[in-house]
Amino acid sequence: MSDTSLQDQIDDATFDFAIGENDSALAKLRSITGSHPDSFEAWHALTEVLYASEDYDAALGAAETAHKLRPDDIHINTSLSRIWVERGDKDKAEHYGAQARMLGWKEELKSPPQKDEL
Repeated sequence: MSDTSLQDQIDDATFDFAIGENDSALAKLRSITGSHPDSFEAWHALTEVLYASEDYDAALGAAETAHKLRPDDIHINTSLSRIWVERGDKDKAEHYGAQARMLGWKEELKSPPQKDEL
């Protein structure tokens, strides 16, 4: 068992991706999602790396798993919209895009408007 926190492991994998080590990033994220199947952050990171690798079928599978874990997350809804665009399904892309916009509006409504000071 590793002494490294789950978030540190995800960060390490995303760093690999950021420096162009896609195979390493994918291997780490697949290992993390295997040992932590309830980690939304790991599934979302895997979604993004797979999407960037243009493996849209695998990205969709990872995104759907993340979405089941956290359906009200604006980022996973945006990711699903982007994946469906690439897969050519306009209706599903628009559905998830609309979900992301509504979630964004809900967040905006939670914050009181800033008062202008003269």
